[in-house]
Amino acid sequence: MQERKAVHKKYRATARVAVAMALGGAAAAAHAQSSVTLYGLVDTAVRYTTHANAAGDDKVQLSNGGLSESVWGMLGSEDLGGGNRVVFQLENRFFPNSGMSDPGYPMFNTAYVGLVSSTFGRLTLGRQTNPLADAVLKTFVTSSWLPTVYQFRPEVSMAEGVWTSNMAKYAARWKDVTLELSYAFGGQAGAFGAGSQIGASVTYIPQWPLRLAAGYLDARDAVNSSAHFKAWTAGGAYTFGDTTVNFGWAMNREDPGFVGNFPNGPFTAPQLTALKFNTFSEREMFFGGVSQQLGNSTHLAANVWRTLQDGKAESGNGNATQFQLVADYNLSRATDVYLEGDYSLYRGGLVGAQLQGFVGLSAAAQTTQLGMMVGLRHMF
Repeated sequence: MQERKAVHKKYRATARVAVAMALGGAAAAAHAQSSVTLYGLVDTAVRYTTHANAAGDDKVQLSNGGLSESVWGMLGSEDLGGGNRVVFQLENRFFPNSGMSDPGYPMFNTAYVGLVSSTFGRLTLGRQTNPLADAVLKTFVTSSWLPTVYQFRPEVSMAEGVWTSNMAKYAARWKDVTLELSYAFGGQAGAFGAGSQIGASVTYIPQWPLRLAAGYLDARDAVNSSAHFKAWTAGGAYTFGDTTVNFGWAMNREDPGFVGNFPNGPFTAPQLTALKFNTFSEREMFFGGVSQQLGNSTHLAANVWRTLQDGKAESGNGNATQFQLVADYNLSRATDVYLEGDYSLYRGGLVGAQLQGFVGLSAAAQTTQLGMMVGLRHMF
């Protein structure tokens, strides 16, 4: 009998431990809630372009993206308690007309993990958008309702590739002002700083309709570490009723010894040469636009860009003026159809330069170019 009581007592003790462990596990699960969201966008268009090659021929194609670049990705978050959480993002950019990943980017063009604190701000590590690009995209980008970096958005070409690898980025917010600081590691033994990039931006986004921002980037050449590629931007947007007016300025400046060997950027040195991206000593862009929302389903926009370039050699001197009209209609909350037209004038060193806003060889083979497209976009 005593032996049986001892056994029952042992079982009761074991049961209490099991219950305590189960309750503890449930509490931990409730404390550390996590979520993963799969999202994406598929956008394709039929595009007509004049002067698509040096011979002056026209081209009709199923475009590799239209008003948006096609992407799929995952967003994740885990609550650590006390106003702290872990976040991550993975995102791939692809061509819907062929199913291939965009060869201009790595498999996961965005790939970072980080910590977010309600007290201390946000720190993320990995490949992500740089502070200068963030400043533009959050405030004075053209046609701001459109998601992602789309095919004809020339101001994007002024952001040193938009995404940077090996980056640590910190963001802190005080009321309506957000400050971002970044450092991208060069990672070269015995040459600290070679191939690195520093960045900073400040945005002012209040409930009031005026939004303002400024940003700065400085990338060092991986071979000639004393040579720099610097970028600045500033601008704003103002919304009244259903109308938004945006305006911006951006400057790129390269030292004579910068050969384009920047491992954290989106291009190799040969690609930069093919894009005429390292032929200038200074490139300056002024841009602006007006967007109009009609009802709940229609957006209209008119945009203009003016670019002035001083070349490292006289042959690199040039200028460009670009115009665009956009009409976008929501068939539903997730699906749009659109029409777009653009006309560009290129002179001197900007003929053949990459100045449309997407990764790839320039469409500007001659001094003038007309582009038109009709497309379909779906988000999930």
